[in-house]
Amino acid sequence: MKLVFAVVHDEDSPRLMAELNKSGFRVTRLNSTGGFLRAGNTTLMVGVEDASLQEVLDIIRKYSSSRKAAINTNVTPAAIGGAYIPYPVEVMVGGATVFVIDVSHFEKM
Repeated sequence: MKLVFAVVHDEDSPRLMAELNKSGFRVTRLNSTGGFLRAGNTTLMVGVEDASLQEVLDIIRKYSSSRKAAINTNVTPAAIGGAYIPYPVEVMVGGATVFVIDVSHFEKM
């Protein structure tokens, strides 16, 4: 048995959870925050038999799209005397970071 941790963008999580449930997988949702953009993420935990692992990974891949987004950064140009000005930067958001861990024991109570 495997435990899949999938860290996905908040916008992708409702559809991804629905598709995993529709395919018969149970999902536990944890709210999380990314360290780089400090944006909302969702961490999904899915317990899965070894034979179904690829199906879960395929669903995550299909419903976790990465896309470009503009964010404002605070830039302090020395020429302005240290004032903070918002400066838009385009970054990739979304997608998924997935960890797969072996489970030695599972018990549902």
